[in-house]
Amino acid sequence: MHTERIRDVIRYIKKFKGSTIVIRLDDDVVDSPLFAGHMHDLALLVETGIRIVIIPGAQNHISRVLDSYEIAWTMHDGIRVTGEDGMNFIKMAAFDISNRIMTRLSAEHLTAVIGNWVRARGRGVVDGIDYGSAGIVEKIQLESLNRALDDGFVPIIPCIGWTATGRPYNIASTELAVATAVALKAEKLFFVGSGATISVDDYDIPPDAAISPEGRMAAIAVEDIDSFIQQNRHVENPRCPSLELADLLASGRDACVRGVTRAHILDADIDGVIPAEIFSDLGSGTMIYLNNYGGFRPMSREDIPAVLSLMKPFVETGILLPRTSEELETQTAEYLVYEIDGGLRACGALHPYPDGMAEIAGIAVDEAYAHMGIGPKLMEKLIARGKETGCSRLFVLTTQAADWFERFGFFPAEIDLLPAKRKEKWSKNRGSRMLIRNL
Repeated sequence: MHTERIRDVIRYIKKFKGSTIVIRLDDDVVDSPLFAGHMHDLALLVETGIRIVIIPGAQNHISRVLDSYEIAWTMHDGIRVTGEDGMNFIKMAAFDISNRIMTRLSAEHLTAVIGNWVRARGRGVVDGIDYGSAGIVEKIQLESLNRALDDGFVPIIPCIGWTATGRPYNIASTELAVATAVALKAEKLFFVGSGATISVDDYDIPPDAAISPEGRMAAIAVEDIDSFIQQNRHVENPRCPSLELADLLASGRDACVRGVTRAHILDADIDGVIPAEIFSDLGSGTMIYLNNYGGFRPMSREDIPAVLSLMKPFVETGILLPRTSEELETQTAEYLVYEIDGGLRACGALHPYPDGMAEIAGIAVDEAYAHMGIGPKLMEKLIARGKETGCSRLFVLTTQAADWFERFGFFPAEIDLLPAKRKEKWSKNRGSRMLIRNL
């Protein structure tokens, strides 16, 4: 593994130690050959100090049980509608899935507990539809749930809620997961299900969304969710139907708006998808975020070791000149960095000179993130900074990237045009070419 990736893992372990993650696990995952592997991964997360709460989905299993007992049911707006005669069978199916998860966690030496932490009420009659045994979350019994977490248990919450008088209702597991994550002020909410990969080959992706090297939408901002759902409402993807995906995206958006730090959609058909999503910037699924995921900011002194590490491969190939910590300390105000979740992935500087000239220098982008278009955005910001500070001309010195800089309006020029102070540092042996752009 690359050194920086190892550092990422360590950084995320420190960041999420003691945090709470709510995981909505589809029941098709329980029947998957990867089920044991996912449970093992959850055990590893618990060992790092992360608190786990599991919300088992039971839709498929409930359908099979109701059908086997010839209990009539329908779906309306994604909600199961059945009479009171179906409730005992719904409970049986929901608790069966929860017990299978608890049994598997026991094999991983984790102590799980199935509990009734959900106060519910009936949906009643809406627009003429009697929802029968379907309910909605009224309250999460937060004090007792936190007590279980503090005592080292892994709570498992079936998709059943009870009224104050003990009457049970069937709760949509997605709704339950959001309500639980919001009540716990969870750092993350995971929706884990088979086939839930959002690929650029299958969907129309927003321009500002983060894209992974393998062509997966790695992150999407809350404000882009509605337009994404609208643009992709007719997409036919049998592995993840558009209505199901829209529900997950909308639920993740709502969770973030209500205080959950991040929501994630993960494909359970990928081995190791859960730890990979937690311990890397671009993860293995799709993250929904409200703010502060990735962006440009001025460099600080604390960033200098990371910036030097970022530049190192470019120095080794001769693209960049070596810098020292002392040199960067005197130039912190001239550098911009791009940060994703606390990790620096790009840097660049605008060095001012007399007579309205400034040099764009030190451009470095982490190779693993180059596909995200960070480099061009960084150039645009440095050019804009040059205009804002009253520069009349920008220049760059390069040995291998002249074609790339020409895309931004730079053109070849003679070395004699360099500012005198910069010309003193220019080496004929290195043979850097000069390019200029007029502002």
